[in-house]
Amino acid sequence: MPEKTLKKLWLLPVASGVLVGTSYIPFPPWASVFCFVPLWIFWSYQRSYKNIFLGGWLASFIFTLIGFNWVAYLLHEFAHLPWAVAIIGMILFAAIAHLFVPIAGCLWFFGHKKLNGSEQFSLVLMALVTIICEFYSLTLFDWNFGYSWYAVNIPIYHLAEIIGFSGLSALTLLANLPLYFAWKNRDNLKGKIYVSGVILIFIALNLAGIGLKNQIPKADALAKVLLVQASIANEEKMAAELGQGYRNEILNRYFRLTAQGIKKYRHEKIDFAVWPETAFPYLLGEDFQSTAQALTLSSFLRQQQMSLITGAYSIDRATRLITNSLFVLDDNGQLQSPHYSKTKLLAFGEYIPGEDLFPQIRDWLPATGQFARGPGPTILLKLNDFKIAPQICYESLFPNFSKSLADLGSQFIVNVTNDSWYGAWQEPYQHMYMTLARAVEFRRPLIRATNTGISTVVLASGEILEKSPLYEPWSGFYRVPFLKNPPTTFYQQWIWLVPFLLWLSLAGLLALGIIKIHMRAVIHQREQ
Repeated sequence: MPEKTLKKLWLLPVASGVLVGTSYIPFPPWASVFCFVPLWIFWSYQRSYKNIFLGGWLASFIFTLIGFNWVAYLLHEFAHLPWAVAIIGMILFAAIAHLFVPIAGCLWFFGHKKLNGSEQFSLVLMALVTIICEFYSLTLFDWNFGYSWYAVNIPIYHLAEIIGFSGLSALTLLANLPLYFAWKNRDNLKGKIYVSGVILIFIALNLAGIGLKNQIPKADALAKVLLVQASIANEEKMAAELGQGYRNEILNRYFRLTAQGIKKYRHEKIDFAVWPETAFPYLLGEDFQSTAQALTLSSFLRQQQMSLITGAYSIDRATRLITNSLFVLDDNGQLQSPHYSKTKLLAFGEYIPGEDLFPQIRDWLPATGQFARGPGPTILLKLNDFKIAPQICYESLFPNFSKSLADLGSQFIVNVTNDSWYGAWQEPYQHMYMTLARAVEFRRPLIRATNTGISTVVLASGEILEKSPLYEPWSGFYRVPFLKNPPTTFYQQWIWLVPFLLWLSLAGLLALGIIKIHMRAVIHQREQ
């Protein structure tokens, strides 16, 4: 191939990066089913690990910059870095955040060289390795290609009840394979057949999604909920957490918004209100029930005759470390046991990775938070007859976490979050849909209260009710229908099925390649 043409090939991973980046929330998934095709074409022409890796890295670097540029805002707001430094930090993040792409390329190239199979064999191997590497990618923000279908309300997302959004992501990536073959045969009838097949399968899967939605059991109970979003600025919240003021102002804002909501919906019997993550700006828990602030909160709830679920800090008795916790108080202002403490902590915000093995790291980063971990998804919050699954912030992004809560018999999920560090452009929408996705997988309503938005409720059907405005004080009332004894979804029972099938397919493909090598060797020996 001429050198000029070889240089032009490097535009292909750039194209894949752009296609992936502009197909993820808040963009529609317009290119999800063919976004890897340019990169795979590039890989097919390469003969060195170096170029394979660099091409994959270039694609992942570009789509991370497009899809996750909110990291710069996070570093500016949370770490108080100058914009220039924050942008450099974002670039460094983009350089390492999604290394599963170049790793997948190198693994494919290794298998391709060792097995020396046909072009079709090589392409199927390329697709499977990419899907598996994406499935097990280690990222701070565990996104996948399935969530985007939900964000644009395309019925295929209901398949998550069977295969989860990670399985839907695998299907999306798998669709790149026949479209690769379509490109290879673009000048003949076979290419049109591949495209037509993908379209027909996509239509069939959407019809199946509609069918699944129509089979959802009708709710037999109702919770009436008031969500309160105080929209506390980062500066105020940080000052309050450091004991430098604003605590009374924050608490009074929650009191005022809650009282206004109760008055506005006075003709409704509200079951409970929900305040966001760490909304109560003082310590709360069994050891702090007699503090002036806890007594003030109890008095307010008695006066309003309102039960409350709220985020607050507490202290772990065993370690004496701070916890990021979720509490229930009844309409007499009495704490209800048990409360829940966050288990999946935020790296470099609530703990330092590796500190257990190398305690001296704490001396290098003394300002980093040091929180005690909670018990995991092992308890349900109790209020009246409700069985409530607790989640704090991005614990909602892990399906196994929600599965464990569903296995305990939870009727609905309450998620409290503070997204104020991330801006208003991408992350609030990404985080919202990724959180609400758990309602579809396990067919349980999810109630989400955030500090600055987006607060909302999603039903077991996946229907999203009124969404709060971003960065505005707000309260909203919701009727949340649910099942007293929700059935187990297929995904809940067989959550391991998709990864099992992926590994089984890869093992079968590799076994086929090895058998063909052996057969070629036998034929060669006979010919000699």
